[in-house]
Amino acid sequence: MKLFLDDVRDPQHCTGYMHRRIGALNPIYAQPDWTVVRNYSEFISAINDHAREITHISYDHDLADDHYTREMYVNEEAYYESIKGTEKTGLDCAKYMKWFYDENKIAYPVMFVHSMNPVGMQAIINVFKNES
Repeated sequence: MKLFLDDVRDPQHCTGYMHRRIGALNPIYAQPDWTVVRNYSEFISAINDHAREITHISYDHDLADDHYTREMYVNEEAYYESIKGTEKTGLDCAKYMKWFYDENKIAYPVMFVHSMNPVGMQAIINVFKNES
């Protein structure tokens, strides 16, 4: 099972730019067998119900309109403080996934971050580098 987290895009929308990030693996986004989840709640349900079946996860960071602000680029710390308590982001999803897999001693699937938000993308990557 391949899990794609994004509020708007579908996996095939990423083929035009992900080759710069993942090279020869890029055609994976054109494959039709992705399970698309649009928000934190759907992501958590998929992890809870299918963790051992998931082979790949692709993360978006901004999952709601209130995540798309200039503040995220100007002052990252203030941005993350400002969205606390609002709709959860792909970063929240990544943190939950890491906790769940570590807690249940499940090997991580192959993971990509297709987010166009550079600050959010790096924050998700840092979760798995133990820098969050």
